[in-house]
Amino acid sequence: MPELQLYDQLLQFPLFQGMSRADLLLMAGNTRFGFQKVAHGKAVVKEDQACQQLTFLVRGTLKATTQAADHAYTFVETFNAPFLIQPEALFGLTQRYTRTMQADTECHLINISKDEVLRMLDDFLVFRLNLLGLLATQSQRLARHPWRRVPQTLEERITRFFTDHCLYPAGQKEVHILMTRLADELNASRLDISKALNQMQARSLLTLHRGRIVIPMLERLIM
Repeated sequence: MPELQLYDQLLQFPLFQGMSRADLLLMAGNTRFGFQKVAHGKAVVKEDQACQQLTFLVRGTLKATTQAADHAYTFVETFNAPFLIQPEALFGLTQRYTRTMQADTECHLINISKDEVLRMLDDFLVFRLNLLGLLATQSQRLARHPWRRVPQTLEERITRFFTDHCLYPAGQKEVHILMTRLADELNASRLDISKALNQMQARSLLTLHRGRIVIPMLERLIM
């Protein structure tokens, strides 16, 4: 891939924002990048797979699937390019992906191995600061979660359940869960859960299916 084209693709991602053109061209010319094309329906990464590289989605759409520990319910999220796949999994105590990412369309990816990332962290200060900032922001957001206002209504509790289980609190989500399990999770009756969900459906906030809830835009629930 020509260096200028790679330069333009890298600039889509916050990790490379603020780097000078000279540094980006130097990085593009001296870093071993992997280029990958994944067909629709194929897995890009799988839950519990070891994370050994940074993976950048530069074109296409991914579906991210996460299951409960007992496999009783599943969340499916949709992400469009540009999207960086779980950079936090590259370091830390558990260096494994926590979600399965599947190509929803043909996907074009750029991969950078962990060894190359470590070298880039040494060579490029802005890249190092950007990665630290990304991980620090994620940590700070999670640290604030216990201090949020307690939901006052059942609808708010349902919305909190959805947002707490998502990687990103916006966009299309699909929740595969039985009404009885959702009632257990929220310590409410199945009837009350059903009434609340039907009221939310009447306002076009979500759509109910057998064992499945489709949320077109999660941010509309949060507002």
